[in-house]
Amino acid sequence: MSALKKTALTVLTAALLPVLTAAPVLADDASADKAEDKQPKPPAAMSTVGGSLLGRPGTQVNLAPGVPVLPKKLTGRSWIVADAESGEVLASHNAHWQLPPASTLKMLFADTVLPVLPKTQSHKVTTSDLAGVGEGSSLVGVKEESTYTVHDLWMGVFLRSGNDAVHVLSEMNGGVAKTVADMNKHAAELKALDTNVVSPDGYDEKGQVSSAYDLTLIARSGLQKKDFREYSSTVRVQFPGEEKKAKKGKKAPKRETFEIQNTNRLLTGDSGLEPYKGIAGVKNGNTTNAGSTFTGVAERDGKVLLVTVMNPSQEESLAVYQETGRLLDWGFTAAGKVKPVGELVKPGSNDGDSDKEAVGQKDSGGGKGEAGGSSSGTDQASLGDKASASSGSSGMGIAVAITGGALLLLAVAVFLVNRRWPLPDLVKRLPGR
Repeated sequence: MSALKKTALTVLTAALLPVLTAAPVLADDASADKAEDKQPKPPAAMSTVGGSLLGRPGTQVNLAPGVPVLPKKLTGRSWIVADAESGEVLASHNAHWQLPPASTLKMLFADTVLPVLPKTQSHKVTTSDLAGVGEGSSLVGVKEESTYTVHDLWMGVFLRSGNDAVHVLSEMNGGVAKTVADMNKHAAELKALDTNVVSPDGYDEKGQVSSAYDLTLIARSGLQKKDFREYSSTVRVQFPGEEKKAKKGKKAPKRETFEIQNTNRLLTGDSGLEPYKGIAGVKNGNTTNAGSTFTGVAERDGKVLLVTVMNPSQEESLAVYQETGRLLDWGFTAAGKVKPVGELVKPGSNDGDSDKEAVGQKDSGGGKGEAGGSSSGTDQASLGDKASASSGSSGMGIAVAITGGALLLLAVAVFLVNRRWPLPDLVKRLPGR
């Protein structure tokens, strides 16, 4: 090749190289933009239960001098930080977005059914008890023709998120259909109007939804119950194994047990994740449609907070726990400094906008929110009567205390009951406490 041709080829290559290399980048950028556009976004209008700001899409927080900024790494499609005692919502993000709840819905199942079945009651499991358990469900290992106490089954529900245990308890409660109806009725009593129950275990079903706001309301109600607190804070326990029949002429072998451990990683810790200091429950979940979901309660220096996170990005390992921990840290720092953006309403209350029906129901989906932003509106809804209301026609509550911190939790009752309770011993003995 002549020197002239080589020079011409070099010049041509140099001229075309930027075009050839730029084209794929532009195509990738366009694809990324299209993919982002396809991401489901929260409804423009959502329920205003608890305050008008909570019905707005995006992040709602009143940042003012002295109030710490929100954590940067928050990818949850919906989340909420609330003071468990006063009921004040310190910050939220798409709080009323109706999303699949996964096994966090088991909190409503427990809050509904726990008072009905005595914990010492025994039940021999039949084939029909387990017939409705969905394919791929999380299981604790309940076996047909084996007998379990209600207490055993609740340990299976809370620690291993066992759908098999949920279905057996549902049958003991009169059947799955009745239990679903009972749960929907109780959700309405709690003013958890974003919630629609189709399956009692949280298994993915069309139309089964809840919200970060509702799950927080439900957890607050459940935590008034001693057994609920005990089960949700237990780290590990021995679960009964299968009952084996005696062989001819011999005694039945002794029933063995096996250890089950709580799947709440803020309680137990995991690789790269330490147990959260002060954590006292509550429930985690994970399904294909819901992604990861979690509601947690923790105490620090006499302050008790509830945080719910729904469907964060999975780019970070154990993201739902990492983001819950960050929001708890922020909440403990911001408590007493930040002006609330709403409240957790009392059961059956009609304060402010809390009587309005939820709107904009959606199936699973998400959108790019405004994490770290502040609410721009000044029309914050009145918080109305606080959860500390005294007795009267709407004064329904239970006063409790965690390690010296007062935690006011709501009860669906017609009278005011005052009771104090300590943080369960199992939680006190966790590392770092």
